[in-house]
Amino acid sequence: MEKKNQTLHYFILSDSIGETALKVARAALVHFPSAKTVLHKYTFISNIEKIDEIIHDAVKYDGLLFMTIANSELASYVEAKCIETGLICYNLIQPFTLEIERRLGVNPTSLAGAQHELSDEYFDRIEAMEFCMKYDDGKDPKGIGEAEIVLLGISRTGKTPLSMYLATLGYKVCNLPLIPENDLPSIVFEINKNKIIGLTNNIEVVNKHREIRMLEYGIPKGSRYASENRVKQELDYADEVYRTLGCPVINVADRSIEETAHIISEIMKLTPHAF
Repeated sequence: MEKKNQTLHYFILSDSIGETALKVARAALVHFPSAKTVLHKYTFISNIEKIDEIIHDAVKYDGLLFMTIANSELASYVEAKCIETGLICYNLIQPFTLEIERRLGVNPTSLAGAQHELSDEYFDRIEAMEFCMKYDDGKDPKGIGEAEIVLLGISRTGKTPLSMYLATLGYKVCNLPLIPENDLPSIVFEINKNKIIGLTNNIEVVNKHREIRMLEYGIPKGSRYASENRVKQELDYADEVYRTLGCPVINVADRSIEETAHIISEIMKLTPHAF
C-alpha cells in the first residue's frame, strides 16, 4: 500500500498470439480502472535467448508476467529466471496441463497455439462470421430462415456487435432493425419463434447513443432520430412486435455483449460447441 499511483508494467509471454494471457491480465486489471498500466507483449517465443531479453526488460520495470507457453522446457526456464530475479510470473497453462496429464495418464502436446488449429470448429466459426456480415441489419430477409439466432431491435440496441460476437462463437446470426414505418418481412412470423430474441434498451441510453452518432455525422443536436419522443415511439413499437411474436426480450442497458450473449445461450439452451 506504500507505492501509490505507481505505473504497473505487465508482460505477456506466449509461444502463440498471447490472446489467453492478455484476457486474463485485463480481466484482473479491469478492477483497477484508475491504475496506470503499460503493456509489454511478446508473442511466438521459441528460444531462451528471447526469454533472456524479455526478463532483462521486465526487471527494469519490476514487471508482472502472464505466461502461456506450451513448451514445458521454455516455461520452466521462464519460471527459473523469475525466481532468480525476484519477478512474479503467472503460468497460465502448465499447472492445468500437468494436472490433466496426471489424471488422464496422457502426455500433453507441446504445440504452440494448439487451440487455434484449423479444425472443423474453426471453419464453422469463419462460416458463421461470413453469414453474420452477409445478413447484418436486415440486408437480405433470406437469412432469417437460415439463421440459428434472429435478433430484433431498434437502432442503437447493439444488434450488430452482439451478432458478431455470437458469430465468433460459431452461431449463424441474422439481425433485423425495427422501424415503425417499415413492415417486417413475413418470414419473421413464420419461422420457429424459439430462435428469435428481442433486444430493448432504456430511453435515455438510446437517446445518448443517438446524439453521439449524430455528432459524428456532423448533425447538430435536436434531430428527430435522437429525440426522446422518437425513441419512445420506436421502443413502444418494438414491445408490440415482441408481444405479437411471444419472443424473449433482453434489456441490454448496462450489460456487456458477453453478458447478453450468455443470457441468450441460457434462454435458447444453445449447444456448447461455442460457449
